[in-house]
Amino acid sequence: MEQFSAWERNCVVCLVIENGLSFCRHDTKYIPNGVVPPWRQTSTYNLNGHAGVLSKRSMKAVVTGGGGYFGYSLGCALAKSGASVILYDIQKPPSEVPNGAAFIQADVRNYDALFAACEGADCVFHIASYGMSGLEQLQRKQVESINIGGTKFIIDVCKQRNVPRLVYTSTINVVFGGNHIEEGDEETVPYFPLEKHIDHYSKTKSIADQMVLAANASLLSGGDKLRTCVLRPPGIYGPQEQRHLPRIARNIERGFFRFRFGEPTAQMNWVHVENLVQAHILAAEALTSEKNYIASGQAYYINDGENVNLFEWITPLFEKLGYSQPWIRIPTSLVYAAATTIEYLHFTLRPLLEVSPLLTRNEVWNVAVTHTFRIDKARNQLGYCPKKFAFADSVDHFIKTRPKSQNHHFFLKILLSFIASLLSLILLSFKFESLSIMQFFKENQH
Repeated sequence: MEQFSAWERNCVVCLVIENGLSFCRHDTKYIPNGVVPPWRQTSTYNLNGHAGVLSKRSMKAVVTGGGGYFGYSLGCALAKSGASVILYDIQKPPSEVPNGAAFIQADVRNYDALFAACEGADCVFHIASYGMSGLEQLQRKQVESINIGGTKFIIDVCKQRNVPRLVYTSTINVVFGGNHIEEGDEETVPYFPLEKHIDHYSKTKSIADQMVLAANASLLSGGDKLRTCVLRPPGIYGPQEQRHLPRIARNIERGFFRFRFGEPTAQMNWVHVENLVQAHILAAEALTSEKNYIASGQAYYINDGENVNLFEWITPLFEKLGYSQPWIRIPTSLVYAAATTIEYLHFTLRPLLEVSPLLTRNEVWNVAVTHTFRIDKARNQLGYCPKKFAFADSVDHFIKTRPKSQNHHFFLKILLSFIASLLSLILLSFKFESLSIMQFFKENQH
């Protein structure tokens, strides 16, 4: 396996090696599950003429993170288009594997399993990552080894296996870290400084994003060139999404969303799973000679093309759960301070007690500060044309299919959460005895 380049050593080794991490090559079981008929994918995604080059060539695609919500949706759409698909993930897919696809259960940090899975592949969609939200964000070593180490392995395998195309699913967090961004584009918004990122997920995704773009035009073992591009979506929603919507619903029911914070007019973007699938398929096409390699070495922001305020956007969820919109507004500095202290408690008490944050500091910024992005480049170069979707439809599906909640310890959890929050503020007063909360907020914002 090739050694890290000088640039990679500066960015990766400083974050990974100094923390005592190592990337496993033989520690994960390699299980090819084969094809399991029939296809019972619930997504209604239609390629709508976007199959283009896919229908003209015999395509074998490997989808890392293929057991997750988006990876599985993409794999099903590719299989439906006629491609041969490998769904590669440590977790099993949420439903049956479609005809034309196979599932390999293995870790993205397992080089040998990746090498075997990519035999004969002509495109890798690297979606696997860790630490996007909640408690995961605080698992630093795992976040680094998966997001950085796994991406390094993917790039190396593509070179050794002569895989000519690599599409990487990045995130808007590579440029956003609490800084106000309005209608940002790929040419004018720089990477957020690595040393200023407050969460490991954003930092490691930024490094991986840059690694993939730096690998563009690298020589493959067979003499051809590797073509790479990165897509930067915001939060994903859609039927059966299990990360964002269920968590917001739980917090609404527990009374944690009875207040607002952040800029009153703060806006953000979301992307429906079917639009993100469309963008990935178009990006893979745009890395071919038939499309003049137009996406080679490029980054694209991908969203629904609409800017929304989070509290207004999730109104259907409040209504379906039988709650009114929050009207009490509290200072963002207080919410940020509480998130900071909860994270501190997590790291301090972790050997004895696991303290799960209501919101991490990164999530506070995502709600409180405007960060919106244009998708003109994806429209013009990829032919990306997002369809219109209503968040209320995803809410309806969620309400109909969610299991009945177990509320035996509901009030106890509320009480414990209140005590934890109170303790957080008390500890905070000791930690910042010479610095006011507002000063602390302003320093972190700027």
